[in-house]
Amino acid sequence: MGTGSFLPERRVSNAELAERVETSDEWIVERTGIRFRHIAGDDETTSTLATAAARAALESAGIAATDIDLIVLATATPDQTFPASATRVQTALGINDCVAFDVAAVCSGFLYAVQVADSMIRAGAHRRALVIGAETFSRILDWEDRATCVLFGDGAGAIVLEGQESDAATGRGILATRLHADGRHNDLLYVDGGPSTTGTVGKLRMKGREVFRHAVVNLAAVMEETLGAAGLSSDQVDWVVPHQANARILDATARKLGLAPGKVIVTVDQHANTSAASVPLALDTAVRDGRIKRGDLLVLEAMGGGFTWGAAVVRF
Repeated sequence: MGTGSFLPERRVSNAELAERVETSDEWIVERTGIRFRHIAGDDETTSTLATAAARAALESAGIAATDIDLIVLATATPDQTFPASATRVQTALGINDCVAFDVAAVCSGFLYAVQVADSMIRAGAHRRALVIGAETFSRILDWEDRATCVLFGDGAGAIVLEGQESDAATGRGILATRLHADGRHNDLLYVDGGPSTTGTVGKLRMKGREVFRHAVVNLAAVMEETLGAAGLSSDQVDWVVPHQANARILDATARKLGLAPGKVIVTVDQHANTSAASVPLALDTAVRDGRIKRGDLLVLEAMGGGFTWGAAVVRF
């Protein structure tokens, strides 16, 4: 497995945001743990961020782009309504023909994309896959809404998956995944536009307290469920790589599972919430700084609008 990530050059501090909306560094840090976020430039799109992350993942894996026969891109902010942004990544990488499509499950999108790619590889349909999470959430934020605009940023992360024969007990790779959705909670986290409704892109809307409450319960439950499916327990986990939405959610979820805070990869302070990009961004950060090592047991988890949520147990 190779990992890669990419962040726009423009890095925005809480103090800079406080010049634009009524907020403060202290208020944001106390409630979210966020200190910085990256914002895409005018010449950057979801697919350009995704392409840069994909190139880094390919380099990490030591394989050529032409060895890829499947691209699954998780995003809620595609370049166009259609075609899929994955096809733009495909073209940018110089791959003339491979299966390429987008998955839309918001912040859980990367976990959905991982299970889709894993299933297609296990079925024998494909050998090597690029799984990418990429977002330009800054384009759908209401910059007059101080409760939401401070929470999100732009970025991309990617992994390379390859089908290999291995021992089920000791082999590397994806050991188990579990996904869920409950559309009854649409109005707690959504975008108020779309081609079929308003004919506009719309802006993000969220009821933060209700989302927080559901997130802690759902994430702890799905992590336990997925570990159980892999025949493992939380005390065997080396690292949890969570969706980076809010430091308080990360802390509360870890406590609920009895996990030491030091086992949780935290990047929300530097990247804010990058939706489908946050899990692969956090994963790549921890791989490149040496915390995550070959053979480590990881749990990836996320929850997002819909609601959707899920987890994957991975032997790195």
